[in-house]
Amino acid sequence: MAAKIKKGDRVVLLAGKDKGRSGNVIRVLPKDNRVFVQGLNLVKRHTRPTQADPQGGIKSKEASLHLSNVAIADGNGKPTRVGFRIDGDKKVRVAKTTGEVING
Repeated sequence: MAAKIKKGDRVVLLAGKDKGRSGNVIRVLPKDNRVFVQGLNLVKRHTRPTQADPQGGIKSKEASLHLSNVAIADGNGKPTRVGFRIDGDKKVRVAKTTGEVING
C-alpha cells in the first residue's frame, strides 16, 4: 500500500501536548506506524559526555508520534485526509478537502 505520509511532508498534530501545531516530517517508521516531526513532541534526554559531544548534559530531541495523531496539511494549512488518484501513468496523493495534488 502506498504511504500517505512521507518524509518532508508538512503535517498538523491532531492530539497530544502540541495539538494544532504543524511541522515537517523528518523520519517515518512504517512498520511501527510512527513518525517524527521537526520541533514537535520534544522530550528531554540526559546524555553523558562522548567524544562527539564532550559537554553532555540535558538535550531536547523529538520523540515519535503515532500516525493516527498527525494529518497532512493542505494548501491552507488545515488538516486533511489523503486519497490517491491516477494521473497519466503515475499514482499521486490528493488532499481530500481541496482536491489538489500533494507534492512529494
